[in-house]
Amino acid sequence: MPAHQRVRGLLLASHAGPTAVVTCLAAALLLALDAPAATAATATAAVLAGQLSIGWSNDAVDADRDLAVARRDKPVVRGSVTPRLLRAAAVVALGVCVVLSLLTGIRSGGVHVLAVAGGWAYNLGLKATIWSWLPYVVSFGLLPAFLVLALPGQAGPSSWVVAVGGLLGLGAHLANVLPDLHDDAATGIRGLPHRLGRRATSVLAPVVLLAAAALVVLAPRGPVGALEVLALVAAGVLSVAAGVVAVLRERSRLPFTVTMAVAVICVALLVAAGPDLLAR
Repeated sequence: MPAHQRVRGLLLASHAGPTAVVTCLAAALLLALDAPAATAATATAAVLAGQLSIGWSNDAVDADRDLAVARRDKPVVRGSVTPRLLRAAAVVALGVCVVLSLLTGIRSGGVHVLAVAGGWAYNLGLKATIWSWLPYVVSFGLLPAFLVLALPGQAGPSSWVVAVGGLLGLGAHLANVLPDLHDDAATGIRGLPHRLGRRATSVLAPVVLLAAAALVVLAPRGPVGALEVLALVAAGVLSVAAGVVAVLRERSRLPFTVTMAVAVICVALLVAAGPDLLAR
């Protein structure tokens, strides 16, 4: 296998889209919080390494299931990477993540390592249980906590910021699983969305996303401006559209893409909130 094909396979197996979105949003939030350049660079690199490790471990663990249902969108099924290579890459990325996280501070680093551990726990078994939602809620909730704690002299984030992250994580989980419900059922995966069913999950996902957007608009101190209202309306329209698409097109990945768009809106609002993100 040519080296460039292995590199491309690793890129695809990293779940490149979500990895890039989460990393860029983390960087944007750090810049909005006026993080020192070294802190921003180290924390952003830690987030990137953590997301890479989660993505690669996911495809490594799911390799047999993906082969069983012929998931041609997966590099392992195409033959461009092997499960062994993915396992090695995931372990190396995890090690880099731990080192970079701890370089931001013991407390902040510990929080981020715990967040990444949640992603690994999902991959290693929780995805097949009724608790499949828990790692998403915990990990996405802890991510902004890590970013704030990495700042010099900060006690931590406001509680509502953690809640917004958790809601976005839950919405991402529900939307991400929708296209794979049939394949998952064929390979023994029975997470929360599978137990709720397609229709209930398709309704719940946009409700959760809209709740996250509403919280980030209403929680900060001060009056709600026209731009905040416009952002909330946009998030609502996107969330409802994701639910409709999920019902009408069972295997469409558009709902998850829309979830990422709502996350971008929420982070833009978080950036605008500025000092209100910090615990007082």
